[in-house]
Amino acid sequence: MNGTLNLYGDLFAELNRLQDNFEQAFRPGSTGSIRALPRHTFPVINVGSTQDAIEVLALAPGVEPSALQITIDKGLLVIAGERNNDGPARGANTAAYAQERFKGSFRRVVSLPEDADVSQIHAVCRDGMLRVTVPRREAFKPRQISVN
Repeated sequence: MNGTLNLYGDLFAELNRLQDNFEQAFRPGSTGSIRALPRHTFPVINVGSTQDAIEVLALAPGVEPSALQITIDKGLLVIAGERNNDGPARGANTAAYAQERFKGSFRRVVSLPEDADVSQIHAVCRDGMLRVTVPRREAFKPRQISVN
């Protein structure tokens, strides 16, 4: 009987682990902290929606707007670019003993919903914050129908 209880205890622990994995895979925005993201996940993004639009906010400090490329391909919004090294000057006598800030090229992909109107996307980058607004198509918006 004792062995059976241990089996169920292990089974429930395994089910909890699987549920956590599914949560991370199917709801990647559900992480509670920026520290929970994998290393070199840049830029950090938030995606939200209203009845009128889908909003994508990308936190990209140190990236010039001219270094950003935003493309749409088959319902995927791609944010790509490159962030240069702006740390201390490196020379023969300088050694970095801590470097936590990401440098180099990056690429993030956001899947857009079917009702996104990709022909009217608007993007603004100011003070390291990129805001991409994707309006929803009129045909998909809720509307009131009068009854006679």
